Amino acid sequence: MLSKKMRTGLIITLFLFTLGCAGMPMMTTAPPPEKPVEKQAPKIVSKGPKKRVGIVDFENKTTYGKGRLGSSASDILTTELFKTGAFIVVERAQLQKVLGEQALGQSGVINPATAAEAGKILGLNAMVTGSISQFGVKTEGQDYGVYKQKVQKAECTVDVRVVDTTTGQILFADSGSGVFEKKISEVLGLGQRGGYDETMGQNALRASITKFMDNLIQQLQSTEWSGRIAKVSGSTVYINAGKDVGLEIGNTLRVYSLGEEIYDPQTRVLLGREEGPLKAELLVTGYVDANLTKATIKSGTGLTVNDVVKLKAQ
Repeated sequence: MLSKKMRTGLIITLFLFTLGCAGMPMMTTAPPPEKPVEKQAPKIVSKGPKKRVGIVDFENKTTYGKGRLGSSASDILTTELFKTGAFIVVERAQLQKVLGEQALGQSGVINPATAAEAGKILGLNAMVTGSISQFGVKTEGQDYGVYKQKVQKAECTVDVRVVDTTTGQILFADSGSGVFEKKISEVLGLGQRGGYDETMGQNALRASITKFMDNLIQQLQSTEWSGRIAKVSGSTVYINAGKDVGLEIGNTLRVYSLGEEIYDPQTRVLLGREEGPLKAELLVTGYVDANLTKATIKSGTGLTVNDVVKLKAQ
């Protein structure tokens, strides 16, 4: 005689076999969660000084993840840019400490005045910001009674902008859309269960950002490096960039005065700044520390603190 437990097991087995023959999908074990396909940031052999780039929290224009998605996007972007080895990345915390929360705002929009101030104080060559313009989560599935399958899908679109810290002009704009899926299956109540997984949003964000990373890196690489004069002492000039940037002893730097600021005639909002005339040439002679370079004047006069310096093409 079969025991009651064995009879129950036999009945369940026969029932499942009947469903399988009828064309019902059969899954006795749940598949592992989908893993996002990560595109590794390319390691770049930097030519010339490294650009110093500031990252600002992205604006979240959606109703999801208020207070989290914007900072998550900037964190992911910071990590991806840092992994290239071609940039010195300045995070929002450092920007906020110098410029203040009000100057940065929460809109993801950097005005020319803020960009110019960041360039002057922190030696930034560019600021990167943007917005999350679309984010949604939906669940699709099938329910056959004994067998259930759900597919959770997170979709995201991220817009990015690069702002020149000398002129305040937008140098580059792009967007990327990404999708992340997670499958959950049950058979007779056995298998994976769960609600919305918070990591899905992070994975969808990363998938979106990787779509425009190559273009963003190329744009930042093509941005001309510049620094500022921090101090003038006789024929010795100190530049607000050092070994960390990659300036080399023997490099020749050209010095330009700050050009005239240009304002909108109606709103009086600062639109940007002209490049000033060439004033002098400097020869890099040494370093004070990782953030300060010492140079001597080769030619020219009238150098002042905050004059712009650029690397002369060899």
